[in-house]
Amino acid sequence: MTDGYIRVGRVLHGTTAEGPGLRTAIWFQGCSIQCKGCINPHLFSPRGGNYTPVLEIVEQAVSTGVEGLTLIGGEPFDQPDAGAELASAAQDQGLGVIAFSGYEYESLRTREDRTSDFLASVDLLVDGPYQAWNAETRRALVGSGNQRFLHLTDRYKTYRPEIVANRVDVRVRADGSIDVAGFLDAKGLSALADLTGTSRTYRKA
Repeated sequence: MTDGYIRVGRVLHGTTAEGPGLRTAIWFQGCSIQCKGCINPHLFSPRGGNYTPVLEIVEQAVSTGVEGLTLIGGEPFDQPDAGAELASAAQDQGLGVIAFSGYEYESLRTREDRTSDFLASVDLLVDGPYQAWNAETRRALVGSGNQRFLHLTDRYKTYRPEIVANRVDVRVRADGSIDVAGFLDAKGLSALADLTGTSRTYRKA
């Protein structure tokens, strides 16, 4: 069982770049898959990030007025206990839940931990590992053509990634560094750094 905390690399409230509507994006810290070419290698280590109360994240999301949570990483299903608690607490507050995983749905369903509880509180699962050689050029939010949008409930049935453009949320911090949310490949990140002149201070997570 979880102790009520989750290890996260970052939490961003009020973004429109990580799925439909206004969302809270939560980047889980730690990834056992570590896809080659991943743009978030700083999230690979399970020892990084911050140990954050689950209910604090949900309460802040509700106070921000978001429609739902987007769980990304890292790998959300490497923390099945905390992920299940987070997704369930969000659903209890009327929030929708979108989760990304490098694992395929079929393998997640066979696990004997709390992954089934986690999946039970997810409305839309985007599954499959990132394949650098199989670039996605048509659908929003995903980086490679193998990744699937699996509707586990009807909440996001009308969301059409093939007709929605990717958005990028750029925020300047007080120290002058730049946070970027939304999907950008390595080339896009490099172009953004060149445009802003912040090649050493931006990060995409």
